[in-house]
Amino acid sequence: MQNASFFIKYKLHHFIFWMLVLGSWFFLRRENYATSGIAFLVSLIKVVDLAFLIYVTNFVLIPRFLYKKKYLWFGFIFIVLILSSSMIKMRILGIIIDNPALYTWTSDIKSRIYDNILPHFFLVIAGAAVKLIFDYGKLQQRMAETAKEKAEAELNFLKSQINPHFVFNSLNAIYFLINKDNADARTTLHQFSEILRYQLYEMNGEKIPIEKEIHYIKDYTELQQIRKDENYGVKFICAPDVKGFTIEPLLLIPFVENAFKHISHYTTKPNDVTINMSRENGSFCFIVENSTEAVTKNVSGGIGLANVKRRLELLYPGKHQLAINEIENKFTVKLKLEIHEY
Repeated sequence: MQNASFFIKYKLHHFIFWMLVLGSWFFLRRENYATSGIAFLVSLIKVVDLAFLIYVTNFVLIPRFLYKKKYLWFGFIFIVLILSSSMIKMRILGIIIDNPALYTWTSDIKSRIYDNILPHFFLVIAGAAVKLIFDYGKLQQRMAETAKEKAEAELNFLKSQINPHFVFNSLNAIYFLINKDNADARTTLHQFSEILRYQLYEMNGEKIPIEKEIHYIKDYTELQQIRKDENYGVKFICAPDVKGFTIEPLLLIPFVENAFKHISHYTTKPNDVTINMSRENGSFCFIVENSTEAVTKNVSGGIGLANVKRRLELLYPGKHQLAINEIENKFTVKLKLEIHEY
């Protein structure tokens, strides 16, 4: 790994590449010249000329003109560069191999174009194509990293909106216990401390085991039950096979909070919240139901549910199904997530 970094830092891979090109060029063309010395010198001049054209095109013309959409300037300078380099190269080669015909374009111009202009043009274009491919790959990588950082920042912001809301709800529940038996107060405080511990210490990773999320939701529902009288009931149903996979933390609690927030307040019949968790065909099914007195306005548009919908779009794109309905004084949330066991 360190050797690779050393090569990239000092561009040694470029040097090795051009040495291979020089060696190949010399090996293939040495028989066309009187001596090996002349063949090597001619090969060296051609390779240096080609490398010069490619580097000027890739590191000057493309960044300064092509990427800035100055296409006419890029094309004009590129053509002038090819023509000028070809003329200079031909004159130098003419002196080395003692061939005055190479000094001027008036002698066999078609041959000059075929032997110099076209090879230069296509070889430099090929080098530019490699540059564009690498730059495109780096751009895509940067875009992916930026999108990931943006998504993570947005998720952290969404979590920060959810957590304080829950803390205030919990403190409100403890408030109702001040004048009650101390044993109940101690139990509640213990549950509350467990909830805070979960939020502060168990959410450092990207995902957490479903078992911890279930325990967190159960503590929350027990805190809410303490606030309610005998007309309020909570059913907490969790199938035994709901285990062995991970989930994003605090993904489910907004639905439970919403159920308690909008529960009915009947005095002559029960008010209930039902939480049901199960597994079905490789998916995790989470259902929350609560009784309501009338059609609940804007329940599905609150901050908590809006946040969790956005999180689902970011974290489980195309891998979740969410249905929110209210029928016959019953508000129901059904969430299905594709899961992978660990």
